Amino acid sequence: MFASRIVRPRRILLASAALTSLAVVDMSAALAQQARETLPAVEVSPPQSRKQAKPAARDAAGTRRATAREPAAAEVAPRPVVTNNAAPTPLNSNAVAESASRLGLTVRQTPATVEVISAETMREQGYRTVSDVAQGAVGVTAGDNPAEPSAFSMRGFTNSQINTLYNGIKIGPQNMTSRIMDTANLEAVEILKGPASLISGEGAAGGAINFVTKQPHTGPIRNEADFSWDSLNSFRAHYGSGGSTNVQGLDYRFDISRSTLNGFADDTSTRTFDVSGQLNYRISDSLKVWGAIEYREDRGRAYWGTPLVPVAFSGSHATAGIVSGTYISNFNGTNLGPVTIDDRTFNTNYNVLDNRNVAQEVWLRGGFELGLAPDLTLKSQAYAYGAERSWLNNEVEAFNTTTNTVDRSRFYVAHSQRLVGNITDLTWDADIAGLENRLVTTFSSSYLDFVRPGAANFPGDSVDLVDPDRGFYGLLTTRQQTARIDNEALSFEDRLKLTRTFALIGGLRVEHIGLDRNSTDVAGLENAGFPFTKSWAPVTGRLGYTWEAIPGLTFFSQYATGADVSANNIFLLGPTQPLDLTTARTYETGVKHVLWDNRAEWSFSAYDIERKNVYAAAGGQTLNIAGRQESKGVELAGSIRPIAPLRLWGNIAYVDARYADYDFTGGSFSGNRPPNVPRIVANAGASWRFFTPWPVEVGITGRHVGDRANSDANTVTMNAYTVGDVYAFVDIPKTVFNAVDQARLTFRVRNVTDKRYAIWGDPFYPDQILLGAPRTYEIAAAFKW
Repeated sequence: MFASRIVRPRRILLASAALTSLAVVDMSAALAQQARETLPAVEVSPPQSRKQAKPAARDAAGTRRATAREPAAAEVAPRPVVTNNAAPTPLNSNAVAESASRLGLTVRQTPATVEVISAETMREQGYRTVSDVAQGAVGVTAGDNPAEPSAFSMRGFTNSQINTLYNGIKIGPQNMTSRIMDTANLEAVEILKGPASLISGEGAAGGAINFVTKQPHTGPIRNEADFSWDSLNSFRAHYGSGGSTNVQGLDYRFDISRSTLNGFADDTSTRTFDVSGQLNYRISDSLKVWGAIEYREDRGRAYWGTPLVPVAFSGSHATAGIVSGTYISNFNGTNLGPVTIDDRTFNTNYNVLDNRNVAQEVWLRGGFELGLAPDLTLKSQAYAYGAERSWLNNEVEAFNTTTNTVDRSRFYVAHSQRLVGNITDLTWDADIAGLENRLVTTFSSSYLDFVRPGAANFPGDSVDLVDPDRGFYGLLTTRQQTARIDNEALSFEDRLKLTRTFALIGGLRVEHIGLDRNSTDVAGLENAGFPFTKSWAPVTGRLGYTWEAIPGLTFFSQYATGADVSANNIFLLGPTQPLDLTTARTYETGVKHVLWDNRAEWSFSAYDIERKNVYAAAGGQTLNIAGRQESKGVELAGSIRPIAPLRLWGNIAYVDARYADYDFTGGSFSGNRPPNVPRIVANAGASWRFFTPWPVEVGITGRHVGDRANSDANTVTMNAYTVGDVYAFVDIPKTVFNAVDQARLTFRVRNVTDKRYAIWGDPFYPDQILLGAPRTYEIAAAFKW
């Protein structure tokens, strides 16, 4: 049972990180005509500020499309007057993604596939949680339930192979540390595809997802409030405010949100509470100091899945289209034969009555940005993070063909986590043999202390499939594990413009990771092989180019590498587990194109990723080295507004991911697909706006996810599904509410066809499947003033 918890979503962190808000500044159209265009000086701006990038004069297409917006923030040093921000594009490619590069590059200027989902998009698409956001991105799937709060899959990789960052800071493997998170306090979600260790360090073999909280802005104070309620009796509320204070140079941002998200399974819900705030103080044109604080809390009663059941047992209650295949129970060893989901269990919760799933998190961050010279900028940030998490649940629901009942098993674990660290960047703009060049040198360090009391016994029982007596957890005996991790990294990232339209972009990261582990039994005595220490020194990087062949049309390619722990989770490594790092590399090429006066945009990428020395779960409980994992695929996204009322968008991703050289005693999984990796994922949407005195917009979105396996054995398939949402909103004129600048009422139907489908399968709990939510109705109201 302990092995089954080695990759369970929750635990601690390793520090790595990335943040920086090196925004690329806009220059006037006249400067765009100069024969020699320069990199802009680095702007002193709030860390992780999510404003649209300001195109440098050298980027002719961006300058040509620039439109008047708000004035820029305080500058590092004197330079040409900044007048405009870059116009937003349909795919948001003018946004800066700090988690993808510290050079202050926009999405289009980065030689990688990057998506930035803005707060406005989250609001319009009705994304309530970060899982919702991920599922709208190109080729990304997510667990989307309280038990798997942020279990992501993209480009053939899942869970701790994808780094989760908070304002650019990594706190640990996402399958341990990620929690369900409401989007209300977020300014943006950034998604970087493929090996990404250059920026976020160990653990980014499949990519990185960065959650960016809302930031202060310079200008008049703006307030916002929004509320929603749905047919499951879920409720959300949020209030935010930000702008300049009466103190010259002092800007603020404050947000508070509360939600109760009820699940479709009996007695399941998640309550979240999030308070965040930040102050920016511009002491002078060359110096800014800032500080931020955030408190997050979530409390849930979880649904851990619906058991696979023999078709022969369910009879007329067997369902088609949710799962297929045959299965021998990994938990009790009985042969289920062809399996199904029994329709009498759609809403059944097999968790114990006294279950709990709780987390409390506190962030403290602060730093400064100093212009040392017109071409030299120093930025530094210190941070502290603390978390308390606990789970007390029944987590296994395994049908037993001998007794025709559901065998259950309990599990308990808690985390006490403390992390402190610093990230310092030095940015230098210079000429190299007459060529414009920007170099960012980053030093980061952190120290993590992690204490993990966990279950030493696993109470269990058997209950009826249709009418289970849920009971209580029972006797709990605990033992303790600890992990202390220190991390230091030195990285260099450079952009050299060989011509006005062609740039070489590369970087190198040298990292040291030191781990001290201990484990004790119920009596407090050290287990065999403990304590032990281990250190790693991965070297990772990126080399690529961008070429703007014609204004708005950019080709790119890159070679990038990543590294992560072969046994999946650095915080739970034991002396008998694989202690080496895996290595990952990617070859990627593609094109990004914005056209038709910013009314249309599309992007395409093709990639080939290989990960060696892979850890995997053979049959659900056994740890194996799976040799290699190969992933090849293509991604296509586009958005267009052909006429003013109509907007169309869509994306599709195809990935061929498989294990190679995956042999073990008793069999081989070579050629099998990794769990939760569909070959095809597609999203599409359309909306039409009626320009009436009370403007109304109606829209529809659809999502298709292909077949997926629920374990490395590939004997059970979670069948492909297609779901759709419809919505309508009305913008209330200002004449109705004089004190409100914008007011919007929205009605939304999620899963409009009431499709029943499997959304996720945990390879360590392969006896059960997590079902997607049925049809729900939602009403929402939003106000800005």
